[in-house]
Amino acid sequence: MTSARRFRCCLVGGTFDRLHAGHRLLLNAASKDAEAVEIHITSDSMAETKSPFVQSFDDRMDELHNWAGKITGCKISIHQLNDPHGPARHHTTADAIVATPETIGMCNFINEERLGNGLQALHIIEVMHLDGVEGGIISSSAIRNGHMDQEGHPWMPERLRNSRLKMAAALDAELKTPMGELFEGPEDDPEIGMAAALDGLPSPHGAIITVGDVTTKTMLDMGLTPDIALIDGQTKRTELEEDLKVNPLRFHHRIHAENPAGFLTPSLNQAISKALLAEETLVLEVDGEEDLAPLVIHCLAPIGTLVLYGQPKAGVVVQYTTLEVKQRCRFLLSLFEVV
Repeated sequence: MTSARRFRCCLVGGTFDRLHAGHRLLLNAASKDAEAVEIHITSDSMAETKSPFVQSFDDRMDELHNWAGKITGCKISIHQLNDPHGPARHHTTADAIVATPETIGMCNFINEERLGNGLQALHIIEVMHLDGVEGGIISSSAIRNGHMDQEGHPWMPERLRNSRLKMAAALDAELKTPMGELFEGPEDDPEIGMAAALDGLPSPHGAIITVGDVTTKTMLDMGLTPDIALIDGQTKRTELEEDLKVNPLRFHHRIHAENPAGFLTPSLNQAISKALLAEETLVLEVDGEEDLAPLVIHCLAPIGTLVLYGQPKAGVVVQYTTLEVKQRCRFLLSLFEVV
């Protein structure tokens, strides 16, 4: 026989961007102890003040409905939240509210307001945060910033970041297929493909990262400086003539890494991590080859980052960092050989 639930109606509020393990812990704490749960999720206009990369209200609501469909014995309803306090101060049937350590203060304020309105204080169910596998709290912001997935796992585990990785021969054809949207243009006039790529950039987007000397120099010649550029002084594994090389002085910062062709090294991985933290433009000069770097960049970069690279005899490829792209890159990296 199921025991009676302690509360009539429990309130839960938040943005619920990219529903993660911490969210589910919070929601499960509410649903297991209440006959009904009201989930109030922030509107698009409220969510956009947090980050331009928060999912749309409809997408966030769909993920919550998917979660709710697996819950039994509790009536769950989902509502739009249009102000920071929501209905809790005036709600007449609610008797509980869920909080995390940083929202306890807000819940106490709500209870003071309720008492002033002649209502009983809500019971506060405090739920602690979950930690990611490599540290840090599992949170929507950590996920948007590229630090972990929705279960708290890193996209490129420390073991791989600190290992010398050799590309498996079986991946050659897979990695030659454009990973992103191809903007066509003749090889002898790369500005045509670049102009089309720049005209088609999605909005909003984060940092623009160019991989390759020709791609980087083309953008610079068009009067634009990428936030981060990776160059190796070569094209098609042939050293460029001096007048075709990128001038590193066009960037605020200049760092180096060693990375042989067909490999990913700790040197390159650490340099990419450092570059992603830069607040001014930066060029990463690779002694060796930078062709495989997009796999690492997408794993470590925030959602919304743009990676541009040249596709031989085809044009410019633009890849937007998303959770799906991160998943693909993590899978491909798992197939590399640790040497």
